[in-house]
Amino acid sequence: MPAHALHFDGYEGEPLRLPPMPEHTPQALRLAIQEHTPHLLPDFEAHWKRVIGDAFNITPVPAFMRLWWTQYAIARDPVLDSHLRDLEARAAKSEDPEESIRFLEEYSRLRHEAAERKPGE
Repeated sequence: MPAHALHFDGYEGEPLRLPPMPEHTPQALRLAIQEHTPHLLPDFEAHWKRVIGDAFNITPVPAFMRLWWTQYAIARDPVLDSHLRDLEARAAKSEDPEESIRFLEEYSRLRHEAAERKPGE
């Protein structure tokens, strides 16, 4: 997969070269994880085996794909991943409930944006 430039708001300097989002299939997502974010692969495979495995019912596949699509979209971007971890930590440490809410709203917004990435982006 060729690298694709994406710019994260708040990042200064050259845009990072990120791997593109794969086709929206479990196999393509697994291959992208294996190639670009291998640290996620053991959890991806364990979750697949636990939730999907040898099931004859494909009902859980869309939820599985949404979760791991989002995880990959975040993990492939070290700046975004770091920013989300920072927001989470700041929300947990803040003694001001309104400030914590602002951090968590930003965290949620960024996760939703990651979930909406399209193949090739």
